[in-house]
Amino acid sequence: MATAKKAPAKSTTAQAAAPAKKRTPNAAFMKALTPSPALAAVVGATPLPRTEIISKMWVYIKAHKLQDNANKRMINADAKLKPIFGKDQVSMFEMAGLIGKHVQ
Repeated sequence: MATAKKAPAKSTTAQAAAPAKKRTPNAAFMKALTPSPALAAVVGATPLPRTEIISKMWVYIKAHKLQDNANKRMINADAKLKPIFGKDQVSMFEMAGLIGKHVQ
């Protein structure tokens, strides 16, 4: 009894050789937002996209060594960050949500 031959499997190198599509930035992230006075003390008063605000926050946090030594995911608030965060310590995951309340 003859069996049909299977077609050879396509190589994955042909798929990898195809050029990757460039990601287009989400317009909501690129929209310039005006920071509140409390946030402006950290990132500046000029309108910035949300991504730039987060980046400047991280520059400030690292420059002032505000990451918790035991758990790097936690950020300790200093005098400028306490009005933004509303508490002494926040996780890096909730930081973006808290900053969202301080931009227009």
